[in-house]
Amino acid sequence: MSLHLTLHTPHYSDYPELVRIWEASVRATHDFLPDAYIVLLRDHVLRRYLDAVMLVCCRDTRRRILGFTGVANGRVDMLFVAPEHRGQGVGKRLLHHAISELNADRLDVNEQNPQALGFYLHEGFEIAGRSETDGLGQPYPLLHMRLIRTQG
Repeated sequence: MSLHLTLHTPHYSDYPELVRIWEASVRATHDFLPDAYIVLLRDHVLRRYLDAVMLVCCRDTRRRILGFTGVANGRVDMLFVAPEHRGQGVGKRLLHHAISELNADRLDVNEQNPQALGFYLHEGFEIAGRSETDGLGQPYPLLHMRLIRTQG
């Protein structure tokens, strides 16, 4: 299905919807994370992470937010798509915008999230390193990736 997608800078009033999409996406793709940790991360997303990045959201013709990305210092720090809109080009559109307009060429991905890893590899990223723990020091390894080519 081809959707007419537009990119916007979300408003603070959109944060609850961004957090809802973040949580739904994480629950759909991060089955290795315990519920209590997802709840802890959700609090960090709302209180810290959204304000720490340049946010861009993807909306459909009805102005519904389908996904969003956050970029800081040349890194894609977050890219989440509502589970019901995965596979429709939302993530690709957001990633290409982050690369071309926000000059992002690096990102981290959970090693235990093979769908996201495959997506980033397909979009021209390569694994450049690995950390045993996530950003909060928990035992969820991260793969550090960098852009090696631009997809046409």
